[in-house]
Amino acid sequence: MERINLPSREERFRLLEEAHWNVFRLRSRDVFIDLLTDSGTGAMSKEQWAALMMGDESYAGADSWLRFKESVEDVLGFPFVLPVHQGRAGERILYTTLLEERRPARIVVANTHFDTGKAVLEFNGAIPVNLPVPEALDYKGMHPFKGDIDVERLKKLLDGGEVAFVVMVLTNNTMGGHPVSPGNLRETRRILDKHGVPLVLDISRFAENAYLVKERHPDYRDTPVRRIVEEIMGYADHVVMSAKKDGLANIGGFIATRDEELYNKLAARVVLEEGFITYGGLAGRDLDAIAVGLREAVDEDYLRARVSQVKYLNERLDEEGVPVVKPYGGHAVYVDALEMLPHIPREEFPADALAAHLYLESGVRGVGLGALAFAREEGGRTVYPENEFLRLAIPRRTYTVSHLEYVARALSAINREAGKVRGLRIVWEPPIKGIRHFLAKLAPAG
Repeated sequence: MERINLPSREERFRLLEEAHWNVFRLRSRDVFIDLLTDSGTGAMSKEQWAALMMGDESYAGADSWLRFKESVEDVLGFPFVLPVHQGRAGERILYTTLLEERRPARIVVANTHFDTGKAVLEFNGAIPVNLPVPEALDYKGMHPFKGDIDVERLKKLLDGGEVAFVVMVLTNNTMGGHPVSPGNLRETRRILDKHGVPLVLDISRFAENAYLVKERHPDYRDTPVRRIVEEIMGYADHVVMSAKKDGLANIGGFIATRDEELYNKLAARVVLEEGFITYGGLAGRDLDAIAVGLREAVDEDYLRARVSQVKYLNERLDEEGVPVVKPYGGHAVYVDALEMLPHIPREEFPADALAAHLYLESGVRGVGLGALAFAREEGGRTVYPENEFLRLAIPRRTYTVSHLEYVARALSAINREAGKVRGLRIVWEPPIKGIRHFLAKLAPAG
């Protein structure tokens, strides 16, 4: 249990000013309900806490490592695994190595790249390209698998011979937390085999993706989640994971592959950048927590409760007239800030303005996923992303329905007086554009 605090509105205004109107800069003690992210913010089970006490902190070949490796192979089916301190370290090591191997190809295609993966690619001189299916851009449409990649556009891009590899993010976080269907992965795998292009899965939310497949695909309704996971993993050459999501842990991640030659190259990088290959920057107790968490993540009772919370908040906001992305995803609710705040231009970051205003009015923290995170400069002009979303990510096993009801009422009240929300401008930003939303200093526009 953890005490939460609701500062007064006057205090929240002062705290926002001190944080330069960027919710990432707020102190957690000043946040009433924290939906900034579901990454590493959930509650661990009693079995995970018990496993922590069994942590073997040996530098090399610890029992904690062996239990972790066995769990990855059992749940995901990959024989070669390298722990890292969190998902973005895995992205950096795997993506950089694959780009070196695949030279001169520099294009990396995804259903939709998320922020840290995109930033890693751009930092290494690669060209990230998003190919979501057209249905993903219809935010109110009820297509069950908006996380899919557009295979027809992928075919055309592959014909150019400049694609280094393809990343499929499960679930598709940037486009609304939507699942990817097994059929889309199967077809993607078939196309890539023809061109000799590797397929990487970002499996941070693999269990939630599999559960939504079971819920929505008629051919899989009687298929156990473990079996769906097994099929999905079978389409991948390599995977990268933040264990802070469906590893149900507070820290950690890993890279896994079937390619022993690539594994040896990655292992050298892990030693150089993270730690020895059997701990990868993690304590043994963290490896044990992940080993237990991976197995708990595919428990269908847990997944039903997890996804039901997301569904509840989504439906409550929809009932209140708040423009949410449909259907619900597996980990978060996405509010369409462009529809809710049509008076705020893109250059004033509507999604981040809504995140700041939500904190001001309620003490709730979400995160903006829009121009501040994903806009890019091209030919002297700003190219904006397809969407401006306020994401409300629900930590696992943490909040009750009462907390979510408070969030729904707060956003409903803001929606009724949406014209009061003001845009934001950048006062300072870091030199690496792909991570500016984490660090930027903002101020009200005008």
